[in-house]
Formats: sequence, C-alpha cells, structure tokens
Amino acid sequence: MAKATDNPGPIGIFDSGIGGLTVFREIVSRLPEYDFVYLGDNARVPYGTRSFETVYHYTWECVQHLFSMGSRLVVIACNTASAKALRTIQQRDLVKIDQLYRVLGVIRPTTEIVGMHSKTRHVGILATQGTVISMSYVIEINKFFPDIKVWQEACPMWVPLVEANEHTSPGADYFVEKNVTSLLKKSPDIDTIILGCTHYPLLVDKIRQFLPKEIKLLVQGPIVAESLADYLQRHPEIDALCTRGATRTFYTTESTEDFDDKAQRFLGSRVESRHLQL
Repeated sequence: MAKATDNPGPIGIFDSGIGGLTVFREIVSRLPEYDFVYLGDNARVPYGTRSFETVYHYTWECVQHLFSMGSRLVVIACNTASAKALRTIQQRDLVKIDQLYRVLGVIRPTTEIVGMHSKTRHVGILATQGTVISMSYVIEINKFFPDIKVWQEACPMWVPLVEANEHTSPGADYFVEKNVTSLLKKSPDIDTIILGCTHYPLLVDKIRQFLPKEIKLLVQGPIVAESLADYLQRHPEIDALCTRGATRTFYTTESTEDFDDKAQRFLGSRVESRHLQL
C-alpha cells in the first residue's frame, strides 16, 4: 500500500462484484460533487459461500488497493464483506496505519434506523447464505433495538438470477415467491423487511408482488448514501480528504467487457472500466 499522506483523494467503493453498484448509484446521486472510484472483485465472486478468513483476506487486499489509489475513505458496499471482514479491518488493521483512513460498511446504517419503521418489532432479513450465517444483522439490530425480533431467510438463487439478467423473467417468480413466503411463515407479525444484499434492489418489483402491501421494504442504497453524507458532515477531517471533481472511475478484477455490460444494467448508463490484476 502507498505510504500515507495528507493528500485528498476519491471516495472508494468496494464490492465483491457488481451488486455494490446499487449503493454506488445512490451515493453518487446524494453526493454528486465528490470523486469516486469503484472496485469490483468479479474474478473471485461470489463471496457469500466463502469462509470468514477468505472473505477478510480478499476484502482487505482490495481495500488496500483503493487506499493506494488515493482513497482515504472506503465504503464496503457488500453485505457479505461487511459481515465477515469489516470489524477485523476496523479494529485490527486500520490502527496499524495512518489514523485518517476510514472503512465503513452497509449493515450498520440500515440496522440503526430499522426500529423507526417497525411497529410490531418483528423484522425480516432477506440475504445471502453467508450474511445469514454471520448473524450480523441480528447482532447489530439487537445493539440498537434489543426489543426487536429478527427473522432471516437465505436466498441462494437471487444473486445468480440478477447476474444472469433473468431477474425480470417469469422464471424468477418461483424463487422469489418461495423465499418471501418462507420468511413470512417464520413470523406472521413481520412488518418490515431489509434487503440484505446489494443485488436485491433489482428484484424489488418481483418481491413486492408477493408481499402484503402493509409490509415495509428497506433498500440499502438510499439509507447508506444518507448515512455517508451525515458521516462526512460529522467528520470534517475526513471530508477534507475527499476530492471534489465529480469523477467516476471503475475497476474490475475480471473481464472489463463483462463488467461494463452488467454495470449498464445496474446504473442505467454506460461505463468504461479498467482491469486490476491482483
């Protein structure tokens, strides 16, 4: 990693692949004047089925690459990496380097506000197997709202459906209905559901088809974006290290053509990524 300096740089956004672009899109919309660099580790996706140690190793390696590109603030826009790697990076790795490096995740911003939405105090989580097993949402929600009961459902087919551009097809209905129904059977009192994967916003329309209208669906992107804006306002010393030129740069560890094609579906606009060799 490059030696720490006081030079400002772009805000880094990291994801194990392409899903983090849903968070990236909302952050850029909320903070359009800032420079951003996005890194997708598409060559090693999926992270969800990998061990805690492997996810930590991959995530920290990519975060350091973003630091070397000038980022002093990195947002891990991946639920699995936030669940399995963020705490170790914050508590063990960052203390060994310059104090003005920061790494944030996507789980805490959502868990901080979920209690403001749930009246029944029964909350559901739809997420990948790795995020469910980590119990990160259960643990974090309990910290802020110990009276809330959390029910989880792993949705192993949802990410492949999105990645294959089949999320709008009739074939996706079966898997979405199956997981949504399974979650609601765990507690009929669920009144709020968190989408605990950055791919899932592309399935929102289908998910709503199988949800009672009164159930609230919390999508992470806008919540994380607002949380980041608040963080920068509360930490002017970090904000001063984030450049403002409205630039957006994209890196992928896999095929740039494949990344650019999928990125256009997530962002609604064309991108030209660069390849990063790990």
